[in-house]
Amino acid sequence: MEISPSIAKTIAGLLLDIHAIKLSPKKPFIWASGWKSPIYCDNRMLLSYPEARDKVAIIISAFIKEKYPEVQLIAGVATGAIGIGMLVADRLDLPFVYVRPEPKKHGRQNQIEGNFTQGEKTVVIEDLISTGMSSLGAVKALRESQLNVLGMVAIFSYLFKIAKQNFTKENIPLDTLSQYDALLEEAKDRNYISVQEIDILTKWRLAPDKWD
Repeated sequence: MEISPSIAKTIAGLLLDIHAIKLSPKKPFIWASGWKSPIYCDNRMLLSYPEARDKVAIIISAFIKEKYPEVQLIAGVATGAIGIGMLVADRLDLPFVYVRPEPKKHGRQNQIEGNFTQGEKTVVIEDLISTGMSSLGAVKALRESQLNVLGMVAIFSYLFKIAKQNFTKENIPLDTLSQYDALLEEAKDRNYISVQEIDILTKWRLAPDKWD
């Protein structure tokens, strides 16, 4: 299967419905990076809505089954993709691990939690792609543990140019269920935002680090 424009809009609408994505062009959010943003995305909200999380897990599972039929292991990026990654692994009847941002400071000092075998063909699940750096940090940890990373599937991407460059540089295929353009289109169709606000949101995405 392909992740079609209709799927992208459906998922964008779903995320708006459960308030996982909030748009506030006139009263921007402040990200951890310090960036001001007219959008906030928290896909962990999916876990609280059975119908929504099942729809996302079904689509990701079907996509992986078709694109990566040789997959042997599902890896979720902590913490946002642990829940949805586990649901996908369960549907595919595959083992699951998750990857911390860095090794634990105590105990066995693991960065990858769960059991795996070197060389296993792995698909990584992520909830959100911004610059891609934290996601690719997880890929690096998996590769350093001698796992064969086939690609990554994420729920949503802001479509920042830097993210595309980072994934291309690391030679990691990235597919997302939905993305920023589909979100704006869906929000416009629902009269969720005005034409003026769409212009603000469009300009923000072009230079989010400089936007004010």
